[in-house]
Amino acid sequence: MAKRKLTLQQQRRIRLQQDRSRAQADNGGGRVASGPPESGLGSEQTGVVAVRYADSADVVGPEGAVRRCHFRANLDSLIAGDRVAWRDGEPWGVITAVQPRKNHLDRPDNRGKLRPVAANIDRIAIVLAPQPQPHANLIDRYLVASEAQGMESILVLNKCDMKVTQDLEQLLDAYAQLDYPLLIVSAKTGAGITQLAASLKHKTGVLVGQSGVGKSSLINALIPDAHTQTGPLSTKLTPAASPSSDSQQGHVHHFAKGTHTTSSSQLFRLPGGGGLIDSPGIREFGLWHLHAEQVAAGFVEFRPLLGHCKFRDCQHDGEPECALIAAVKVGAVRAERLASYHSIVAELNAH
Repeated sequence: MAKRKLTLQQQRRIRLQQDRSRAQADNGGGRVASGPPESGLGSEQTGVVAVRYADSADVVGPEGAVRRCHFRANLDSLIAGDRVAWRDGEPWGVITAVQPRKNHLDRPDNRGKLRPVAANIDRIAIVLAPQPQPHANLIDRYLVASEAQGMESILVLNKCDMKVTQDLEQLLDAYAQLDYPLLIVSAKTGAGITQLAASLKHKTGVLVGQSGVGKSSLINALIPDAHTQTGPLSTKLTPAASPSSDSQQGHVHHFAKGTHTTSSSQLFRLPGGGGLIDSPGIREFGLWHLHAEQVAAGFVEFRPLLGHCKFRDCQHDGEPECALIAAVKVGAVRAERLASYHSIVAELNAH
């Protein structure tokens, strides 16, 4: 069924209501006294979307408890990590407004259109492993996306209990020379997990990487009950009973689940503070909305050289007096990174 198109007057009214809701929820950073409850709903409070379903979402409230909430049609773009204003109620609460996103990650849908799958991310952990063999161009794509969105990036070598080849050591050293932090961990043995947890503490993070590098195992190592929280979902949403005592204590309330949307993103609370977003779709980064100039700026070692080529529209691909090509010749920029840049730009041009 096609969505009903809103008039300009209706859109303005919705924006005003959302602005009021955000202002009320932000007053004091948590629960606020905003007058008598409306239609049995409680006061405005802030929260973060943990997981989005077809017509509802789980919201982590200021006390850490997770509550199921309905949302109105004009808020249909909700994704994991969104900061929202909401009112509690029975059997569900209601999301009344969404805060502007500071950033978001996109992935292509089945029609090739980019869709946001996770929002308000502080740090991206790019997970590698001796097997499957890492691909430098894929790592570069993750780094370009994170740089374009103002997110911090770290490299995480999982499965450190396996043999590390000389090629992998050289690859990791190349990124270390660019000042990207590296953590060496093993979800199997527990090595380095404490350090990984500390790097994500009080932040909203996301693990990305090729299939098979052990992202799910790392999530379970960081969040012991994550496996039970990501179990099978039912296809029918049924009202829950009143919140259990566990919900009041900040634990996830395991009432009947709804059907995930195609993003399949979910935010888990880290035991030491902060959150970790899991999304199978995030492994497919979409960069098609970027311009070549933005891609170039995503290569951190290119930045001091940009704007110093002879031609303003230099493509850094054989033009005379190109600053990047000159830097490659003297070893200031790795030839593999320049080739990776050209590969990404060629894909952008293809779209």
